[in-house]
Amino acid sequence: MRRICAAGALLIVLLVLPTHLPEFMAAPPGALSATPSLTVVRGTIERNATLGKVLTSVSPSELQRLVEHTRPVYDLARLSVGHPFGLALDPNGFVAAFSYGIDELRTLRVVRRGERFQAEVEARSYTTRVGTARGVITSSLFGAVMASGEQDQLALDLAEIFAWDVDFNTELQKGDTFRVAVEKLDLDGRFAKYGRILAAEFVRGTRRHVAVRFDGQQGGGYYAPDGTPLRKAFLRSPLKFSRISSGFSRARLHPILNVVRPHLGVDYAAPAGTPVNAAADGVVTHAGYMGGYGKTVKLRHANGFETLYGHLSRIQVAAGQRVSQGTCVGLVGSTGLATAPHLDYRMIRDGQYVNPLKIQAPPAEPVATAERAEFGRVQTERLALLPAAPAATALVAAR
Repeated sequence: MRRICAAGALLIVLLVLPTHLPEFMAAPPGALSATPSLTVVRGTIERNATLGKVLTSVSPSELQRLVEHTRPVYDLARLSVGHPFGLALDPNGFVAAFSYGIDELRTLRVVRRGERFQAEVEARSYTTRVGTARGVITSSLFGAVMASGEQDQLALDLAEIFAWDVDFNTELQKGDTFRVAVEKLDLDGRFAKYGRILAAEFVRGTRRHVAVRFDGQQGGGYYAPDGTPLRKAFLRSPLKFSRISSGFSRARLHPILNVVRPHLGVDYAAPAGTPVNAAADGVVTHAGYMGGYGKTVKLRHANGFETLYGHLSRIQVAAGQRVSQGTCVGLVGSTGLATAPHLDYRMIRDGQYVNPLKIQAPPAEPVATAERAEFGRVQTERLALLPAAPAATALVAAR
């Protein structure tokens, strides 16, 4: 969230207050007549705001006391755009109560006590439950997840887990299925957001990919049932969702030059501005213009591998910078010799261009021997949470 600087203006918008404000402030508009001696204002913090603009009927000395008495609990100079507030004024224009939603779980509450203000931060916590979902792909993972009654964030989370084994841009087929058991975090009895995915299955054709969440001594991650980590040296695709517009070829008619020449990479069509992610951990060896590639980033990886990301609209890294797998290195564009926004993605191994779609990336280290028994227990428990498969399919275990 953007923090508000000391100078600016605050625009009052009549919206709902946080649900955990003092009762008289949270009352519906029709109920305000029950407290005729108080004037209640509800709003949200706008860009370039200061506290003083919302307290226009309060004297500067009163405003100063409010800020000073509240500062040991919360600094009222730290207001964020879009956060809700509530204000109650007595008939003389003095502040009776003030409330500010710090974040989803914390609310500042200030109540007048004589000539002083008493401030406290009221904290709430999520209630965690386990939910399940299943679906069949008809057009996209997003569509299948939404059709199952879940939100699109769950599709993003699933795609991230299986990103090393499934290219969601090219490999999805109608009839593929997914199952998932996921933590759901509730607030005040209502769903707020997703937590960890505890177990998931993605069936692609006759290939079955299974992920189990395991938090061991080396941290948390997702593993196949045999203890092999799903994380591998290279992502299957540097873009989360797009489509291939041109594949790896030794002879392709160039759309601009109109000559047949090799196309030693994969073109991903995507809207301009789509984030492009580093396919693996590495070091930036080039970040700038590169002839027909336009704005380009080139990375050097372990074991003689390099990757190239061309036609970017913007570069987000600098030469010499070390990046982790999944880091955004730039945004899709159409710089250089390009007819439309797309990413030209290339992979080089020991100086030779190779087809990135056919590279079998080695896995990371498996579950430690000392943790195998605990992993087995967690795996059995979490796989049992998965709902029944949406349709019977002959499967071959993916490795």
